[in-house]
Amino acid sequence: MSEKPLISHAQPVSFGERLANSQAFADLFKDGMALVEETATYLDGPGRQESKKLERAAALAYATESMRLTTRLMQLASWLLLHRAVKEGEMSLAQANKEKTKVKLAATDTHDPDNVALLPEKLRGLIERSLTLQNKVRRLDNTIHNRVSADQVVAANPVERQLGLLKAAFGAEGV
Repeated sequence: MSEKPLISHAQPVSFGERLANSQAFADLFKDGMALVEETATYLDGPGRQESKKLERAAALAYATESMRLTTRLMQLASWLLLHRAVKEGEMSLAQANKEKTKVKLAATDTHDPDNVALLPEKLRGLIERSLTLQNKVRRLDNTIHNRVSADQVVAANPVERQLGLLKAAFGAEGV
């Protein structure tokens, strides 16, 4: 009887590629695009009416923060659409990696909390939700596009690499 070895020298599972095709990505895409739609509807309708009632300082804060919000959401939508194209086989992950350099996923979004406090509650909520979405997309982006050279893969422990990818995906230090 010959026994099969327990150790395999196959390449580790590409967690990033699987994540791009996961239900988690599908849910993120759906939520992200719904937030874009909800924000556009608000800014073109009730938000426009609310902004007309604001005092000068609040109106300036509204204009500034709504522009930041719109820009942030357009960048996030671009990233989501790019990775949906990968999921649907319209482009490779390598192509998406090249194209994603055009998308700016800011690490931090600076804004004056005093200005944000002047904004209507609905706009503040949309801003907060967009920042949460941005953080999720940034973590997913780091996971999907975490490139390790072939030499590093051979030299590194595959379990360590997978743990690193999990840490990047979930922003956890103690995984």
